[in-house]
Amino acid sequence: MDPAAAKLASLFDSVANEATGILVLTTILPPKTQQLFDEFKKRVNQNLTVRQWTNVVKPTKEELFELIKGANSILSTLKENVNEEFINAAGPQLKTISIMGTGYDHINLDVVNKYGIKLGFTPGAVTSCTADITLLLILGAIRRAKEGINAVSEGLWGPWDPNWLLGYEFGGKTIGIIGLGRIGCAVASRVIPLGISKILYTSRSVQTEKEEGLLRISKASRQLENLHAGFATKVDESGFSVERKELDELLRLSDIVVVTCALNKETYHLINEEKLMLMKPTAVLVNSARGGIVDGFALAKALENDTIFAAGLDVTDPEPIPMTHPLVSHPRCMILPHLGFATSETHNRTATFALLNVLSGALGKDLPFRVI
Repeated sequence: MDPAAAKLASLFDSVANEATGILVLTTILPPKTQQLFDEFKKRVNQNLTVRQWTNVVKPTKEELFELIKGANSILSTLKENVNEEFINAAGPQLKTISIMGTGYDHINLDVVNKYGIKLGFTPGAVTSCTADITLLLILGAIRRAKEGINAVSEGLWGPWDPNWLLGYEFGGKTIGIIGLGRIGCAVASRVIPLGISKILYTSRSVQTEKEEGLLRISKASRQLENLHAGFATKVDESGFSVERKELDELLRLSDIVVVTCALNKETYHLINEEKLMLMKPTAVLVNSARGGIVDGFALAKALENDTIFAAGLDVTDPEPIPMTHPLVSHPRCMILPHLGFATSETHNRTATFALLNVLSGALGKDLPFRVI
C-alpha cells in the first residue's frame, strides 16, 4: 500500500470514530476510491453526518447550496465557484474546503481567507498526466495530426505527394515554457530526449536547481543515443542549454511555446494578439493550463493569417468551447476536451489527496496539501 493510501485508511478510522459535524462531497469519486468511501460511510459515528452528490450531472445552484448547508468540511470540484455566496450557503461553521485538482482560479481566495477557512488542493497529483497530454498536443500540432486524421476520415488520402502535410522535427528546436513549475518541468523532461536543443522559461527568478536537473537529463539522453549509434559515450555538453527569459523574448525565440502557468488576474489573456505577433510563423502554441490564459479569438486570427503555424489546446475559454468558435474548425488547431487529468491513476490520486485534506479538516488538524 502506498503511503497516501495508508494514511487515508488511518484517517477513515479516526474520522469514523471521532469526528463530529457534517462532511460533504459535491461529487462522486472514482470507482476504487468511491468503494473505500462507501465502506467508511457505513462506520461513521452518530455525531457525524456524511453527504455526497452521486449524480454525474452537476447539481443546480439550489441543490448545491442545500447539499452544503451546515457543512464543516467540503470536498469540491472545478465545477463549483467558491465565492462568498457559496460560503454563506454553507454557514459560519465551515472550516475546510478541498478541491480535487491543482488549479484554484474558480475560488475567491480573498473571501476564503476572510472567513478563516482552510483551503486544500492536490498538488503533484496531475503532473505526470498533464505533461503527457501536453506532449501529445505538441506532437499533434508540429506534425499536423488533425489534418492527417481528417484526411483519412473524409476520404482525402490520395496518391503520395512529397509536399503534403509537411510538419517539423524536434531536432535543434527551441521550446519556451511559460511557467516552469511541476508540470512545466515534467514537460521539459519529456521533450529533451526528442532532440530539443534549448529550453527557455519564464520565472520571477533563475531556477538554478531545475536548470541543472534538465541539463543532467539532456546529458543522459545523449549518452544513450551515442551508445545506440555505436559512438563514444563522451557527450558534447555545448549543444543544449536552459535559460530564463522575459516573456516577449521567449516568444520571439521559441519554435514551440507551451503554457503551463496558473490563471490569475495577471495571466488572463497573457497570450493575446500583441504577443502572438511576436512568435515565429513556423511556431506552435500549446496550452494545457487554463483556457483564459490565451485569447481564443486572437489565436484563431493568428492561425488564419499564418502568424503562427499551429496550436494544440487541452483547455479553452469557455469550456466546452462552442462549435461555432473559429478555433474548432481550423485545420491546424488540435483541441482536446480538457483530458489532461483523465486517467484512472490520476483520478484516484486526486480523490485520495482531496480526501486526506477534508478528513484532516474534519478532525481539526492541518491539511497535508494546503493553499491557505
